Amino acid sequence: MSTFKKNFLWGGALAANQVEGAWNEAGKGLSVADVAFFKPNLDVSDYAGHNKITTPMIEEAVKTQDATYYPKRRGIDFYHRYPEDIKLFAEMGFKTLRISIAWTRLFPKGIEEEANPEGVAFYRNLFKELKANHIEPIVTLSHYEMPLYLSRTYNGWVDRRLIELFVRYAKVCFKEFGQYVRYWLTFNEIDSVGRHPFTTAGIIPDQCIDYTLDEAIYQALHHQYLAAALVTKLCHEMIPNSQVGCMLTKLTTYPNTCNPQDVLLALERNLDNYAPADIQIFGEYPALYKTFLANKGIHLQITEEDEAILKAGTADFLAFSYYMSRTESADPNKEKAAGNTIMSVKNPYLASTDWGWQIDPVGLRISLVELYDRYHVPLIIVENGMGAHDQLGDDGCVHDDYRIDYLRAHIAEMKKAVEMGVDLFGYTSWAPIDLISVSTSQMSKRYGYIYVDQDDLGKGSLKRYKKDSFYWYQKVIASNGEDLD
Repeated sequence: MSTFKKNFLWGGALAANQVEGAWNEAGKGLSVADVAFFKPNLDVSDYAGHNKITTPMIEEAVKTQDATYYPKRRGIDFYHRYPEDIKLFAEMGFKTLRISIAWTRLFPKGIEEEANPEGVAFYRNLFKELKANHIEPIVTLSHYEMPLYLSRTYNGWVDRRLIELFVRYAKVCFKEFGQYVRYWLTFNEIDSVGRHPFTTAGIIPDQCIDYTLDEAIYQALHHQYLAAALVTKLCHEMIPNSQVGCMLTKLTTYPNTCNPQDVLLALERNLDNYAPADIQIFGEYPALYKTFLANKGIHLQITEEDEAILKAGTADFLAFSYYMSRTESADPNKEKAAGNTIMSVKNPYLASTDWGWQIDPVGLRISLVELYDRYHVPLIIVENGMGAHDQLGDDGCVHDDYRIDYLRAHIAEMKKAVEMGVDLFGYTSWAPIDLISVSTSQMSKRYGYIYVDQDDLGKGSLKRYKKDSFYWYQKVIASNGEDLD
């Protein structure tokens, strides 16, 4: 008897801005991802350097049609090659594929009254292809690809007017694609606004003139919470039996020692990590979080109507990404380690990936148990994987035993969490195919079961090759997670 549910959703996860390409085709507008600049000589752990954005940088990017140093413009040409890629996913036995819709394919600037018919047609055909291959889509409405126009005109989600524009966009998605899509996510890693404000919320720091960057971040977050609640309620009304989830970056934090100061720091980090899910699942701001904001001098514009909206549009399930845990210490001299757009104290008990992210499978079980105990809603892991320097051999193979080892260990811990009573209904690893990294805009940071022949500057045939992990994951899915050898 399998530990996992009979209809467990095994699959992989993608984002439109990292795979589609075709950035200037079929009426698509510029997104914030289209101006993300690849900096080849920057340290991979310097997330501030990779994600730094200024008004002059944006203006320079808008002027050029070249995609060499703007790799999210080209992606891996999924826009033209998705039938081929979906067939490969189906060959692995995928039950589901998490994707996102590029807002700018439907509304190029974000302010249009009517959707771009070519964009609607593309996604409709994509969903039909998934259905033909018996793959259930999980669709993220906003995954780091908001219209650049809204960023430049309103400073992104700092402006309350974006709520109405996002609801208009979501309404078109529900109307046009509701017959194909049951599972929806509102905002990808909504908590990441604080780590990369421009990428997540379109906030341009040098445009924060009448308010601080911190004020902009938390006000933008509030507007996204409201938008998420409104579209969750709308989805339930428009699509019978639909399910809408919120999505969190799970950054489980350990104290470096039993020093109470270390324990306190870890507690503060974990409470901060929970807050976005608390708001979207419980439908209100936690009391401790309100005090935290007040102590920072952040005074949000929240109305009684806002509070009612949050209560009326709570999430049905919690989706989260998990790549690594982090460790905190009161000692400022402790050695640091990189992570998912964060830096923390290096944990001496853990190994690390090529990019310095520490590998902690047990942390996934801890995360699952903590989240289910706190929220009592179904969970789904929508991102988990490791970036590595894969090498394509002369035989056309990639022998990625390190990836298999990573995934095997995490799925084994996932299984133990389910045996403890956690309600887990799916697992979509990041990513099923090599793509452009969100944080460093690299192609050489490879995650997939499928190798794509393209380098960091866009050179290569784009030909797809199956890695050893392709066949391993195929076996995992066929056995419903029982055969991990």
